[in-house]
Amino acid sequence: MDFDLSWILLGLPIAFGLGWLASRLDLRQLRQDSRRAPKAYFKGLNYLLNEQQDQAIDAFIEAVQNDPDTTELHFALGNLFRRRGEYNRAVRVHEHLLSRGDLSRGDRERAQHALALDFLKAGLLDRAEDALRRLEGTPFETQARMALLAIYERSRDWPQASDIARRMQGAHQGDFSTRQAHYLCEQAQARSAQGELDAARALLEQAVATAPQAPRARIELARLHQRMGDAAATLRVLNELAEAAPAALPLAASLLVEAASAAGRTDAAHALLVRHYEATPALDLLDAIVALEAVGAPERAREWYVRHLEREPSLVAAARWLAGEQLTQQQFHPQVQRALEHASRPLTRYRCAACGFEARQHFWQCPGCQSWDSYPARRVEEL
Repeated sequence: MDFDLSWILLGLPIAFGLGWLASRLDLRQLRQDSRRAPKAYFKGLNYLLNEQQDQAIDAFIEAVQNDPDTTELHFALGNLFRRRGEYNRAVRVHEHLLSRGDLSRGDRERAQHALALDFLKAGLLDRAEDALRRLEGTPFETQARMALLAIYERSRDWPQASDIARRMQGAHQGDFSTRQAHYLCEQAQARSAQGELDAARALLEQAVATAPQAPRARIELARLHQRMGDAAATLRVLNELAEAAPAALPLAASLLVEAASAAGRTDAAHALLVRHYEATPALDLLDAIVALEAVGAPERAREWYVRHLEREPSLVAAARWLAGEQLTQQQFHPQVQRALEHASRPLTRYRCAACGFEARQHFWQCPGCQSWDSYPARRVEEL
């Protein structure tokens, strides 16, 4: 059978022509798609740079409609919704992403994290907790555990918070020993309020062992011993506090005076307070020293305020010294004293180092920003 080369010569141009026509059609479609999606995308980006979020959302919605398979557009749109407080729309975008079967593992984990953030911002803590727990074993695990920790702290679920902190400590995701001690102290306070003093003491002793350098557990344990009528144990714990965390001794200075007076060991307590005051002058240490000396020699005790004024200017110390002085025009003394006390009162507050929130009492967790150990043991005037 003879092979006819004319068919080859005839077929080659036809095949070439069909291929060229098909490529042109594909290129035209690709160009049309690329014109629609990127144009809307870059329009949205431009609106974002100009802080026009409403127009940016409209542009991204248009881009998503033109190219529904692009995950980055969905993430951008969902994040915009969350930033604007439209949490329901953000949730719908991220749930739509998670429902797609063609989503890669990395994008699925990213969408799960974004969904958890939506629930957190919306205040849906139960749903946020469930979404965060699904991030175990993903690159977002550390962030998810920190968010869970914040949820349990906000809801005061201290056993759950302690479990998360223990797991993070075991995974070398940070040192959470001090925070675990706080959780134990919180549980001890609850037990103490219910009259379960022995259980509270056990929890506080566990807190001391968990974070020996943290002052709160020892201060709470000393207060518990004082409540139980054991002044000697109170003094022992406070002496340990002075060695382990001397900067926190001003927070327990008044308790030290009370326990020392009850145990008949005021001389030892006085020596301890003076030693720490000389090293680091503090108003609470000063008041405790004056309280101890005032029992036998009130006038000599008040000289401590003058000595403090020689070391550093203090309106608080001046007001307290003046309270016991006899003025030449004594009839004006009450008015002057009230004015000084009014002016010095804000200086006796504590201030959070993280957010600046001021309070009359010392907090271990700031009521404003929820930070732990952000309140120094010194008054505003001393900072």
